[in-house]
Amino acid sequence: MTAAIAARDGRTIMFARTQMGVDRLVGQLAAVGVRAGALHGGKTQRARTRTLAEFREGRVNVLVATDVAARGIHVDGVSLVVHIDPPKDSKDYLHRAGRTARAGESGAVATLVLPKQRKSTLAMLQRAGVDPAQTRVRPGDAALAELTGAREPSGVPVVDEPTPPPAKRVPRAPTVTARRARRTTAHRAAAAITRVSAGKTARDADNFMINGQDGNHGHLAESVDVGADRHQRD
Repeated sequence: MTAAIAARDGRTIMFARTQMGVDRLVGQLAAVGVRAGALHGGKTQRARTRTLAEFREGRVNVLVATDVAARGIHVDGVSLVVHIDPPKDSKDYLHRAGRTARAGESGAVATLVLPKQRKSTLAMLQRAGVDPAQTRVRPGDAALAELTGAREPSGVPVVDEPTPPPAKRVPRAPTVTARRARRTTAHRAAAAITRVSAGKTARDADNFMINGQDGNHGHLAESVDVGADRHQRD
């Protein structure tokens, strides 16, 4: 189910609780043909910058992130936020949800929830001031496609393009200041080298909650309930 949602058209951000969860989900998506970028504190600054640039430029349509890394995400055009792991804190929920419906645009938030998580997740959503609609669905159901735009992934594993080596730094030529000394001395030189939705809030997005039956949150195939106020979990 997660892969079907990730294979939708449009920019999607998915949130997982741990760095390991982010990397695992990115790998699972790649195995079924969905290219996604991983964003978390375990990545180098260079890697995070590159991933965000690829997402912003449309070379990758799915971003999987942790809460900490998400605080640096400011990308317009994100039409769906998916909570793979429901946040425990309402402020984290609203922060995640705020990645969509920016600059006056519309957006949706989906929270994928297992039966044992439903009570605590609904309480958290109530504290956030969100009243999500809920619908039980199974992978491939028309309701899931209607709510999230989910579609069957290609199934062809993603082959990562080789990362080009970093460009070599070319040192600047030194600036040389010369002055003529006394006639009894040769010229002397002193060198110096110088070494870089308007007016909308998270609550304005469509929020819905997807509740899974059991297992691993339906990471690649799981029965799920979808709730609408679009803040959901995968």
